[in-house]
Amino acid sequence: MTWDQIIIAITGSLASWMIHDDRKRWRLWACILALVGQPAWFYAAFIAHQWGILAMDLVWSVGWVKGFWKNWKD
Repeated sequence: MTWDQIIIAITGSLASWMIHDDRKRWRLWACILALVGQPAWFYAAFIAHQWGILAMDLVWSVGWVKGFWKNWKD
């Protein structure tokens, strides 16, 4: 595995698990953890010339930013 794959696996898996937790504190940090992993997604998609994945990642990033904004503004 390369460094980007490791980051994607760790941040993506944990964020997915945490976003569905009953504890609000965990849900708050899920968005941040997912956003930390986004540069690895961008890098991996760009290097592999996977433009569809890159476009999807942009949409996912906007979704995670929306989650961050919604959960942390209160």
